[in-house]
Amino acid sequence: MFRKKQFLKKIEQLEPEEDHIEISRLVSYYDFPWDTARSLEFALFRTFAVPTIGELLSATHEFEKRPQKRYDDTDLILSEILENGYDSERGKEALRRMNSIHHDFNISNDDYLYVLSTFVMEPVRWNAKFGYRKSTEKERQSAYIFWREMGKRMNIKDVPNSYEELEQFNIRYEKEHFAYCEGGRRVADSTLNLFLGWYLPKWLHWLGRPFVLAIMDKPLLDAFNYKQPSIFIRGLVNSVMAVRAFFMQFMPLPKKPTLRTTRKNKTYTKGYQIKDLGAKPKGDIKHKYVK
Repeated sequence: MFRKKQFLKKIEQLEPEEDHIEISRLVSYYDFPWDTARSLEFALFRTFAVPTIGELLSATHEFEKRPQKRYDDTDLILSEILENGYDSERGKEALRRMNSIHHDFNISNDDYLYVLSTFVMEPVRWNAKFGYRKSTEKERQSAYIFWREMGKRMNIKDVPNSYEELEQFNIRYEKEHFAYCEGGRRVADSTLNLFLGWYLPKWLHWLGRPFVLAIMDKPLLDAFNYKQPSIFIRGLVNSVMAVRAFFMQFMPLPKKPTLRTTRKNKTYTKGYQIKDLGAKPKGDIKHKYVK
């Protein structure tokens, strides 16, 4: 198809090991900017479904008090690293900021590793289900290598040695750890309301809620004790996404990358400094969660 051929021509001379950052940039900001953003938004929900992570995030009260800021901080820190490269000056500064934020909490290595795995796996799974094409082997390997290198710089131990091993870890971890907890449900509710608020007034959230839930799979919905959407709603969502995927095949690539750091931002309307991302307003109590 036109778009597919146009894009794959851009990366046919690139190789995952040497060019994984460039390939990941092309995927995230040229070919699949909307899909990548949505897939990572739903990846957030998967991390909330692990009780140790869900309770930790709930204990900070960030998602309840400032869900938009919490979303924007995460988005901008990760985008700074991918857009500029993890060894660039801005990339290093964003990594230091991220590691500093995480240092305040007692987080297990396996929880770190699971969150990292979602950033690799969920965009691939989204494209397989909703994208105009599936991710290629080169794209999958590039994503794995990028996040493997990120894991090293975050001091995450025992990162699996291949994409396939990381995928098996991800599947196994969800089967063993997905479970209901009150903190995870609170964080999921706050995030769900945030997403709905981007498109609907609050009094219409009930109308949009089933359509968002229809994108989630049964294990994830069960972990939050969310009601399963009807077959009709799921079918409608899948049909709309299939129509979108069909037309995407014929749309040319954008002339410029759809960068996350330069888009209009709800929290930082006058710009931001990396050192301020994730900072709490003065007077807030710092919460720690000890497992």
